[in-house]
Amino acid sequence: MVSRDEEEVPAMAQQQLADDVGAEPRDVPFNVASVVGRELEHVQEAVASGHLSSGGPFSQRTAQVLAAETGAADVLMTTSCTTALELSAMLMDLGPGDTVIVPSFTFTSSGLAFARQGAGLLFCDIEPRTLGLDPAHLTTLLDETVRAVVVVHYAGVACDVEGIREVMAEWPDVRLVEDNAHGLFGAWRDEPLGSLGRYATLSFHETKNFVCGEGGALVLNDPDDVERARVLYDKGTNRHAFMLGQVDKYTWKDTGSSFGLSDVLAAYLLGQLEQREVVQGRRRRLHEHYAASLAPLAEELQFEVMRVPEDRSPAHHMYYVLLPHRDRRNDVLELMRKAGVQATFHYQPLHASVAGREFAVRPTECPVSQDVSDRLLRLPFHNELSAADLDRTVDAFVDACTATLWDR
Repeated sequence: MVSRDEEEVPAMAQQQLADDVGAEPRDVPFNVASVVGRELEHVQEAVASGHLSSGGPFSQRTAQVLAAETGAADVLMTTSCTTALELSAMLMDLGPGDTVIVPSFTFTSSGLAFARQGAGLLFCDIEPRTLGLDPAHLTTLLDETVRAVVVVHYAGVACDVEGIREVMAEWPDVRLVEDNAHGLFGAWRDEPLGSLGRYATLSFHETKNFVCGEGGALVLNDPDDVERARVLYDKGTNRHAFMLGQVDKYTWKDTGSSFGLSDVLAAYLLGQLEQREVVQGRRRRLHEHYAASLAPLAEELQFEVMRVPEDRSPAHHMYYVLLPHRDRRNDVLELMRKAGVQATFHYQPLHASVAGREFAVRPTECPVSQDVSDRLLRLPFHNELSAADLDRTVDAFVDACTATLWDR
């Protein structure tokens, strides 16, 4: 494993060169997708093999890594986390009259994947500790029409799994779906995130910890789902059984679509996953630096730092803070950007969106989602952040908080 100093030499050297020649220092970007291992070598091998489409050797190797990490019955590599969610919706045969409960504070895919199958949505509020689904609100939403509950492990911190399990124990036929776009390699009480639901989905979009440009995966945790999932995955055919020699030809058996990830992208992703300990170590140190620098100032400058309960092992997808209200959050963002530090906000609550109101079975109140959306600020967080970048980000945030402390 490379040392912290070795990781930071290129970025620090670039900054020093800019300072030496009197140039303006470069901006600190919010996100940078970086090469961390043998990605390009694997891509060349995939291209040379002649197997560029899905289902090739790199897709298989990547799925094996993910299955080993989550303990899954099977993992299907998909073109995105969105398509993985869509595949889970197809597996449940959702349609009109069915309801899926979704957190309001999440990306649109968490809801639209089920709405496009014809299901109605009910938006659930989040609880303020982890910004995950609120079990107390969930209790009021469950009824005989609900087929599934979607949970999100926001920022890679497990939601209130214990509370949600207690509520759902009264509804054994309702399936739990983990939208685990943020949480790969995180855990709740030593249970890997992605292993807790009937289905889990992963994202390898360029903004995630591990990337291949665009990509995802469906994690199947119940062996009974594997056979049909493979048929839906292979455009409704039993091609997988044919490839295993279980049938002498394959034919159209069911509904389905083209979900498979190109083997070229899987090759790139495998290079990233091979460096998972290095990558997660870097990101853990970023989190620790932000926490150690900002927590002592939170009360004085009137902001809240990100919280991680003791029984969670975070996946270190991001680091966020909460300002007292929307106007101050926006002012801090503006000042940080003027200082060359690209911080940003995050989700707008789905329950209040145009499509959310259209697809909802009935209106629901999600005040915590709205409050958090108004106040949350995400700091730059990626593998290429140097020590100088971190210090500059902290200084810009502290300066902006100080400047806006008495504005309102």
